[in-house]
Amino acid sequence: MRIETRGQRAAVWGVAAAMFVVLMIVTPKIPQDQKYHQFADKRNFFGIPNTLNVVSNFPFLVIGIVGLVLTLHGNNFGLSLQGEVLGWSIFFVGITATAFGSAYYHLQPNDARLVWDRLPMTVGFASVMAVFIIERIDETTGRASIFPLLIAGAGSVAYWRFANDLRIYALVQFVPCFAIPAMAILLPPKYSHSHYWLWAAGWYLLAKIQEALDMKFYRWTHFLVSGHTLKHLSAAMVPVMTIIMLYSRNLRVER
Repeated sequence: MRIETRGQRAAVWGVAAAMFVVLMIVTPKIPQDQKYHQFADKRNFFGIPNTLNVVSNFPFLVIGIVGLVLTLHGNNFGLSLQGEVLGWSIFFVGITATAFGSAYYHLQPNDARLVWDRLPMTVGFASVMAVFIIERIDETTGRASIFPLLIAGAGSVAYWRFANDLRIYALVQFVPCFAIPAMAILLPPKYSHSHYWLWAAGWYLLAKIQEALDMKFYRWTHFLVSGHTLKHLSAAMVPVMTIIMLYSRNLRVER
């Protein structure tokens, strides 16, 4: 699939904007529930508050740095387009920043600190969505969408913080979760090993389930590890899947 003209690209963005406006009109405001900050595991080890929820962010740091080095050094991933290099670089920067933002939040969970947890995640959502557009639809459209998507992600967090309304943030977070698997199934791939996109989506879905069942997992594991801690570990498998995919895949001769 290729979007050939500026008119076609403008039409796509216009339809998306219209759908967004309609969604904001017909849906009620979603305030931040303060119970969100009440995590099951509040244990303190070695003087670190909420220890396991803090230190379980360390894999993001390692994986993010590894992915960024492999992207920028020696063309390890065989990326053929500058837009891909930019998109994947921003993605792994976002993963690395998530380690710091999420750890900072979990030391003392509250709305002010949650901003720094959510901002890096929107970087990850935006950049991987742009990369997927480059791969499956059109390089020009995908490259041009990187920074608007990043701005939309940051804007969604700012809107939530100042308006106490999660609707835009939820949209930014969940649209890629549906759009990427759908495009992976419906649109022809540029590279081999595309099934890793679905593995990544599966790990992210598991992470959201673990997050929602925080206390239940804590009880199921006999108070050894909570669902939110497991959520961090499962979410860290998403960039692991992308690294494996990028390192393993080859450019297809035919699309």
